[in-house]
Amino acid sequence: MGTLRADEISNIIRERIEQYNREVKILNTGTVLQVGDGISRIHGLDEVMAGELIEFEEGTIGIALNLESNNVGVVLMGDGLMIKEGSSVKATGRIAQIPVSEAFLGRVINALAKPIDGRGEISSSESRLIESPAPGIISRRSVYEPLQTGLLAIDSMIPIGRGQRELIIGDRQTGKTAVATDTILNQKGQNVICVYVAIGQKASSVAQVVNTFQEGGAMEYTIVVAETADSPATLQYLAPYTGASLAEYFMYRERHTSIIYDDLSKQAQAYRQMSLLLRRPPGREAYPGDVFYLHSRLLERAAKLNSRLGEGSMTALPIVETQSGDVSAYIPTNVISITDGQIFLSADLFNAGIRPAINVGISVSRVGSAAQIKAMKQVAGKSKLELAQFAELEAFAQFASDLDKATQNQLARGQRLRELLKQSQSDPLAVEDQIATIYTGTNGYLDALEIGQVKKFLVGLRTYLTKKKPKFQEILSSTKIFTEEAETLLREAIQEQIELFLLQEQT
Repeated sequence: MGTLRADEISNIIRERIEQYNREVKILNTGTVLQVGDGISRIHGLDEVMAGELIEFEEGTIGIALNLESNNVGVVLMGDGLMIKEGSSVKATGRIAQIPVSEAFLGRVINALAKPIDGRGEISSSESRLIESPAPGIISRRSVYEPLQTGLLAIDSMIPIGRGQRELIIGDRQTGKTAVATDTILNQKGQNVICVYVAIGQKASSVAQVVNTFQEGGAMEYTIVVAETADSPATLQYLAPYTGASLAEYFMYRERHTSIIYDDLSKQAQAYRQMSLLLRRPPGREAYPGDVFYLHSRLLERAAKLNSRLGEGSMTALPIVETQSGDVSAYIPTNVISITDGQIFLSADLFNAGIRPAINVGISVSRVGSAAQIKAMKQVAGKSKLELAQFAELEAFAQFASDLDKATQNQLARGQRLRELLKQSQSDPLAVEDQIATIYTGTNGYLDALEIGQVKKFLVGLRTYLTKKKPKFQEILSSTKIFTEEAETLLREAIQEQIELFLLQEQT
């Protein structure tokens, strides 16, 4: 074995010294003063940013929300059971962000974009900030394409356009989630990516919704973001922003997306809990002063992008729960003022068997007929007014003893119009079927039938049109206009079907 001479050794040492590069890593650290109720107060962290991710000694992650003169208020993204007073904390230098990719389609994830469906990790090479700025005025264009929900009452009278924000509001157990899930089921084959965000719900309810999507074949174009009732308030607060970031990823890739927040009342409650524990001053209904900004910055991210940015869109359908129909409460009024219209679901209508229980009189879409195809505008233009007049007349008729023939006819027509708007859950209608249904009702073809026969007749008519008059659907799907030829075909089909139906009913 050869020996090294003294000068060789000194050369090696000199080289090593020259190669040595001392990097000083500066960490912004602090000490836990207090921890409990999902909140921690930390001394130190002098240069921390608002919203920065904080890492605790035992691995829990938190977000710095309150930057005070002598401590920092941090909300925890876990239970934090192992955090002790005096343990060390370090700032990460990062703002909350999530991985994004096409691989998220068909998966169930939590607010941190971690899979919770037991199907392994999700591969992703890109990431997006959870809090991204909304598109500016110049980046947008006006809403002009319809987002078909498959629900006759909505598509005909309260139309929703791609890029719109339409609130679904009503008491508990009035079918708000059903309207939202039916909308997702109806996007099959429409090239729309859907995101369903469940905030503070029972795990069994979320499982039921996921099951509905799987049975309807909707999971292949849907992402479910779920934070259940037992999740920390921080994660319930973050879940909608996570969903919005995923939808934005597809929107900026020239795709159409639709996002449902179910529901924003629970997100506001989670935020209220965090704010009160951080000792922020409470305002109306004990919500913090910035609860409006909580929802406005979320819903403003929904947009229809201009042609320079690829014409992608993000349609937001937030859900808000009311107490005993009180839409003048704080959160409902806030979200109503932010959105482009609302679909109001009434407990009275629901209990009367009118489902979906949409109160057409006070529901509104501020985009209106711009979000309808021309054929639907031609057929359904007056139906909302007719129904509103019928509701007023019906209320008056309860107190009147003898009504003239014209009033009786108007009441009979209104009852049949209301009957044709009834629809079973998970049974969306194609736009051609909707046009045929409304035309039949508004032109008095149902007046000869009993109210109980209306549904059966309409089912038969739709089947008859598909089998015997396929050209009707071809005209509508290709031209999007209710032409004279289409009207003639439909009129023939209705008359033939009425004769057939009445013969069958007699036998």
